[in-house]
Amino acid sequence: MPVFLWKGKNRRGQDIQGEVEAETREEVEAKLHSQGVIPSKIKKKPKEIQISFLKQSVKIKDIVIFTRQITTMIEAGLPLVQSLEILSSQTENKTFREILSDIKVSVESGSTLSKAMEKHPKVFNTLFVNMINAAELSGNLDVIFTRLATFMEKSMALQRKIKGALFYPVSIMVVAAIVVSILLIKVVPTFASMFSGAGQALPMPTQIVINISNWLRAYIVYLVIGIFITGVAVKQIYTKTAIGRKMFDKLFLKLPVFGDLIRKAAVAKFTRTLGTMLQSGVSILEAMDITAKTAGNVILEAAVNKARDSIKEGKDIATPLAETKVFPPMVVQMIAIGESTGALDAMLYKIADFYDDEVDQAVSNLTALMEPMIMVVLGGLIGGLIVAMYLPIFKMGETI
Repeated sequence: MPVFLWKGKNRRGQDIQGEVEAETREEVEAKLHSQGVIPSKIKKKPKEIQISFLKQSVKIKDIVIFTRQITTMIEAGLPLVQSLEILSSQTENKTFREILSDIKVSVESGSTLSKAMEKHPKVFNTLFVNMINAAELSGNLDVIFTRLATFMEKSMALQRKIKGALFYPVSIMVVAAIVVSILLIKVVPTFASMFSGAGQALPMPTQIVINISNWLRAYIVYLVIGIFITGVAVKQIYTKTAIGRKMFDKLFLKLPVFGDLIRKAAVAKFTRTLGTMLQSGVSILEAMDITAKTAGNVILEAAVNKARDSIKEGKDIATPLAETKVFPPMVVQMIAIGESTGALDAMLYKIADFYDDEVDQAVSNLTALMEPMIMVVLGGLIGGLIVAMYLPIFKMGETI
């Protein structure tokens, strides 16, 4: 919907200005007159041209802080529009500030908060919007905001754990690749030129290292380009094709060590998301649909959708989840107990808390396992290179 800028006078004759969302100029005039404002100038707000890569992104942390702050303001009795105005003026993130300002204008124009947020899907996802919609229907906006903030904080902590577990081995591997490449490109050729003047046959390990060094020096540019193209191609296949996404997501769940960690994190996210939505008053079918879309793994999404179809037919949730063999038996049994006792949301929270602890333990075990393995690999690579280069020197010493 277009936004109009206006200037005018209020009932006291004071000059005021602002912006309002409306379809036509006449609609703007009608809204202003209903508020006791006599407009003197109305014009359509020009669209801002923004370069996407220069635009500041909105992080989960920004949304969590906003959610906590607006909860406090609503509990203190501040009107929603005033709360949005205060938060939009004090938010440091420029992009988020503009979004909050736009939401405030929409709410001022008569829109509901959920509808105003729905226009910014990259910031407020389907789960967030639907929970706010449920809060507006039930009148528990502050309670739902609190639940959302807690849920997002837990999700953010879970993501941080997974990234931390993956960052350590990946960073070590990258450093190892850089160090070995420097040795092969800069150091090995020096030894090779020295050995070539000795006029003797080189040991096989030394010759292999020199051959690798010569190949790397000749084709390093093509190797870097090839790695880049492969990375882009894999990303495109994963993000743009359904077959590629399914193939990779299935592979991730079957990875040794990492697969178990990914599965536990996915179960924790699924149960916490579904439990939060059910506790907030979202219907079971709608909650399952949203949970499936936000699962982050198509194998898990298919399992949740199968359970949703089962509920549509009047069946339970646990049976189809067990048939997919994606969820551990303990999770399925606890969901079945939650269904039978009528406390499914509470049971889902218990499962989520349990698997959060499991992820913590898995990350600790993974770190403890990776440290000696990385030391062995690094020691083997660099030590092997050094020994291969010194073998001819030892041989020359024996000859002398």
